[in-house]
Amino acid sequence: MTVSVFAPAKINLYLHVVGRRADGYHLLDSLVAFADIGDRVIARPAERLSLAVAGPEAGAIAGLGEDNLVMRAARLLASRASATSPGATPFGAALHLEKNLPAASGIGGGSSDAAAALRALQRLWHHPLGSRALAALAVKLGADAPACLAARPIWVGGIGERIKPAAGLPPAGIVLANPRRALPTAEVFAARRGASRRAAASTRCRPTPPGWPGR
Repeated sequence: MTVSVFAPAKINLYLHVVGRRADGYHLLDSLVAFADIGDRVIARPAERLSLAVAGPEAGAIAGLGEDNLVMRAARLLASRASATSPGATPFGAALHLEKNLPAASGIGGGSSDAAAALRALQRLWHHPLGSRALAALAVKLGADAPACLAARPIWVGGIGERIKPAAGLPPAGIVLANPRRALPTAEVFAARRGASRRAAASTRCRPTPPGWPGR
């Protein structure tokens, strides 16, 4: 059995910083959509977890090794699945990442890859976790990961863990331009100055709804 999952580019149609927690994480108010370009994660049965990376943007993440978000997602899910299924066959997989999106470009490439890995392994391993448990794992992988796990238009609040569907968005063309200069998210937020904005009433999000992700 081979499972292939698309990892689309994440587009913040707007992004406001509305506060900051005591631990330094910024509180967000955003409307997120997804493009029809992206990476792809392929999972095949194997005795242990492994990852191969290819594609035009593979070189930018070649040095990550075991710290690649795809492998971090796979290890998290395997550990959680093993804890909930004592005595089960060890959860292994040969993972392949086709890297088309530039790294550190603000379009959620790593988070989308991690979310695609979670969805692919859920299918390969016959859904060892429910949707709520899977969403809880996504939060551990970064602020963008819950949105990328949903992979549909959503409002985002909190540090990224609060999401709700954004229905009725029409299809739209978009141009993405990348100047080939990496902008890591942590550095961008660390450099931010100025007051926080108040979140719009329509985007005061609740925790991840039951049944998400729905695919």
